[in-house]
Amino acid sequence: MCGRLSIDGLILAQSVKQQLGVPFNPQTNLDLRPTEQVSTLVLSDGQLQQQDCTWGIKPAWSKSLLINAQSETVTEKKTFAAAFAKHRCLVPCSGWYEWRDEGGKRKQKYLFSNPDDQPLYMAGIFYPFDDGAQLVTLTTSPTEQCLAYHSRMPLLIDPADIGFWFQSAPTMLDALLRHPNGMPISIQAS
Repeated sequence: MCGRLSIDGLILAQSVKQQLGVPFNPQTNLDLRPTEQVSTLVLSDGQLQQQDCTWGIKPAWSKSLLINAQSETVTEKKTFAAAFAKHRCLVPCSGWYEWRDEGGKRKQKYLFSNPDDQPLYMAGIFYPFDDGAQLVTLTTSPTEQCLAYHSRMPLLIDPADIGFWFQSAPTMLDALLRHPNGMPISIQAS
């Protein structure tokens, strides 16, 4: 689920600055994968700012890299609860990819994006370390539109809810965590 992102650095830099008034300079990577660096927005000293993170964590108990956490249980799971309480972030992206089996030898790749070419703000949590930070994105149940492609989708935060996302206590975010944002999504075979 949502293991690849599309980051168009120039467009995102302009759009995030225009929408949020925040300097944002991500590197373009139209096929960003787990273990790679991704630019996020974090709240630090009351201001939104860019922080680059490595996508994925590898807890001692896990045999594999964790790149996503379910938003519905993020406050309950030991691996995620403390980071959710203290280290929420957003991943501004141009879109994400999913693959669907449509028969044949290969699955079809689809790009999910904003039809207005505006950023999508994926919810995430980060883990700060002395030498950088690591990130896990949050997923939720899909909208009806996305369900035909995958059983989960990224938790998207509407730009109008960004302040609420960062400044609210975890217990106040239940509505955002349990209900997918109904914003329209453009889906294109890639």
